[in-house]
Amino acid sequence: MSEVAEEDAARRHREKMEKRKAVQDAEVAGKSIAEKGLLMVHTGPGKGKSTAAFGLALRAMGHGLKVGVVQFGKGAWDTGERRILEKLGAEEELLCWRTLGEGFTWETQDRARDEAAARRAWDAAKEMMADASIRLLVLDELSIALRYEHLPLCEVIEELARRRGDLHIVVTGRNAKPELIAIADLVTEMTLVKHHFQAGVKAQKGVEF
Repeated sequence: MSEVAEEDAARRHREKMEKRKAVQDAEVAGKSIAEKGLLMVHTGPGKGKSTAAFGLALRAMGHGLKVGVVQFGKGAWDTGERRILEKLGAEEELLCWRTLGEGFTWETQDRARDEAAARRAWDAAKEMMADASIRLLVLDELSIALRYEHLPLCEVIEELARRRGDLHIVVTGRNAKPELIAIADLVTEMTLVKHHFQAGVKAQKGVEF
């Protein structure tokens, strides 16, 4: 490419980016709400819902914000995310983690136990919602508890809708209820395109847990 052609390409790129910046600046300037506690929902059949939630937890802790985590259904898994987040949060007491499930419902095969475990987890979640020091709350697999009706949907929706104004909440799990989606500020659906499990690969340390 000649020097003249390079200069012309650079000029056209600069003009394009100037226009793009003007559009972006105008869009940002049009937002009037400086801060708001968000209800975020990660759902869908694809992998990465909880992973994304724990990424938000790491980001919040990096800013010195205290994080609460309540896990529904999964049971006492020894996960890498819990290990590292508890290690990072220990010194400044930036993490409160409660795992209160007894395993997935197809593992327990006992509805009464599942409902009792979900109630314990939900009670812990409400305690954290009332704790003014917690700024981000991850309700991992809450959507699963709602899907199997282990908790009253109306009660959960009412509590989430009236959360504190400075509290961010992330709800994960497949098949999020329409009522939950309706009150959420942000909904992300993880789409399954391809998964190694379908090819016979088992859950692996550092990837699934």
